[in-house]
Amino acid sequence: MKKIVPEEFQDYLDERDQSRPQERAASAVTVRGIGVGCLLCLVIAIGAPYTTMLLKGTPMGFSSSTPAAFFLLFVTMVTVHLLLGLCRASWALTRGELLTITLMMMVATAIPTRGVTGMVLPMITGTYYYASEENDWAALLYPHMRDWYLVKDAAAVRDFYEGNPGGGIPWDAWLPALMSWFLFYAAFFLALVCIMVILRKQWVEHERLPFPMAQVPLAMFEGGGGNSVLGPFFKNWVMWLGFSLPAFISSLTALQHYYPAVPNILLVFPLNVAPGLQLRFGINFVMVGFAYFINSTISFSLWIFYLYFELQQYVLGEIGVKVVQANLGFWSDAVTGPQSFGALTVLVLWGVWLGRRHIKMVWRQAVGGAAGEDDDNEIMSYRAAMFGALAGVGGMSAWLWQAGFPVLIAPIVVFIALIILLGLTRAVAEGGVPILSPAIVPAGVLVSHIGVPVLGTAGTIAAGYTLIWVGELLVFMMAPLANGLRLGSEVSNGRRRLFWAMVVAILVTLVASVWFTLHLAYKFGGVNLSGQFFGPSFPTYPSRFAVQQLKDMIGPSVGGWLWTLMGGVSMGLLLFARQRLTYWPLHPLGFAVSAGWTMGVIWSSIFLAWALKGLILKYGGASVYQKTKPFFMGMVLGQFTIGGLWLVIDALTGTVGNVIPVLY
Repeated sequence: MKKIVPEEFQDYLDERDQSRPQERAASAVTVRGIGVGCLLCLVIAIGAPYTTMLLKGTPMGFSSSTPAAFFLLFVTMVTVHLLLGLCRASWALTRGELLTITLMMMVATAIPTRGVTGMVLPMITGTYYYASEENDWAALLYPHMRDWYLVKDAAAVRDFYEGNPGGGIPWDAWLPALMSWFLFYAAFFLALVCIMVILRKQWVEHERLPFPMAQVPLAMFEGGGGNSVLGPFFKNWVMWLGFSLPAFISSLTALQHYYPAVPNILLVFPLNVAPGLQLRFGINFVMVGFAYFINSTISFSLWIFYLYFELQQYVLGEIGVKVVQANLGFWSDAVTGPQSFGALTVLVLWGVWLGRRHIKMVWRQAVGGAAGEDDDNEIMSYRAAMFGALAGVGGMSAWLWQAGFPVLIAPIVVFIALIILLGLTRAVAEGGVPILSPAIVPAGVLVSHIGVPVLGTAGTIAAGYTLIWVGELLVFMMAPLANGLRLGSEVSNGRRRLFWAMVVAILVTLVASVWFTLHLAYKFGGVNLSGQFFGPSFPTYPSRFAVQQLKDMIGPSVGGWLWTLMGGVSMGLLLFARQRLTYWPLHPLGFAVSAGWTMGVIWSSIFLAWALKGLILKYGGASVYQKTKPFFMGMVLGQFTIGGLWLVIDALTGTVGNVIPVLY
């Protein structure tokens, strides 16, 4: 299979392939690395809920780029790693240990707050706490709900939202529901890990996707470990210049919270394009930094297709075109939602077709043990990965069936979810987009394409609760898994231990974050912690969705199917043009992921990076581009680091509400 390598990454790949033997020998997974990783996962599990919910500060866990992991990695390298190396060179953390620690922290960041814990705990209690005579949930929903995955003890739910400082956590009321969701997430995460193991070689070695989010830690590790404590990255003045830019501007924002007289540099401006059409133009240093490392065709397509979708919505609204479709409210747009789903479906199926030889060899090796793809470099054997993926998908389907979905619909839900997650993860690995929210979620696809009558009352309620694990998707586990396994590709010895490192990271973070979030809620009262997590928003999503759909009882939408078909056909044509036309300027990835609301936050930063990179390559050439890469890496690291440092300062001073816009 022909390997497609963006020319701006060829130098990096050549350098990687010619890495020094002593560095490769130091790239091993060790018990010490896993131990340090566990400690830092605990910091994330407790620190993320504390700073987000109690301090209401900068959200370091609201993005699939895992800001908390970047911040803690930087702190670890310039403190623990540096001090150990100064005492004795052999004591410093090795490259393999740093890779292990980073992978574990990336996975851990996807669990607290918006990943798992902050979504599960409010949503499995909100139906009972926010029920009232006006919404009549008791009559409409309670008789059809499955009690085993919800917390319905009235006192436990009330104290969770209103607090009971002296009462402690009523574990007897929580454990049945928590264990039920633990089983679901065990199957879910197993499926995700195994799927990414199967795809790793195809994405990393055959297609050589750039994985922009992995470039910064890889640069930090270059030349580090062993006898060299900190590598060239930390000695590069260009990197520190890039680091200082977001550090200075964001510090002004943070200082203004303490001292209102401090000036603030505005980086976000509204653009009134036409009456009723306003765009948000802003500069985000993280997105500018990541977008600098992606193919220029992709960056161009990301922002141009966002403008296309905005213009499409505006024109349809102006000419009065309305699509007859189920009222999905927050969970889907009647036009761009189905379009996006059709495009993502074709994108994922195309990816499977592109990697068909690899997948076929994996299947043969898994089933018959035939010689094929070498799985010695994977974190588990292909046989374990293939059957693990099947077991995970089967376990999810069985759980959803018991939760209320019809038996034939449950696996369809899983299929839809995996299509969306795989498409978005491809966008993260190839396009470096740090925050992605799809224009439609599985619950919206079900209502639009299958219809409420087919789902039934119990199935519609169960569809509402899928918003817990595949709803907004600002942070989703598959993205850090992909980036983590890309980092794991650099490990030369003991790679199978990385699987257990990930398992430990997930378990430690999940247990600790659940306990600490419950502790905060029962001590201070959830409604006093965070209006986003405990107010009438997240906790009521499932019930509002179910009541809305049961009230309308709309069947399959012809308009929804037509827009899905149109999106799929458009994606097929874009893929064809990309493959056949040499100078075709648009990349299909942009069409698939640019319809979500998050693109409105970052499109202008992608545009800025695209323009800067184009000018640098045109007037400075590849050599200047290579020299400027540390500047943009520094911008990413600087923004994440300064966000974390001000959280530490806020925690020490007890300051509440000091938010630095890390990503939006």
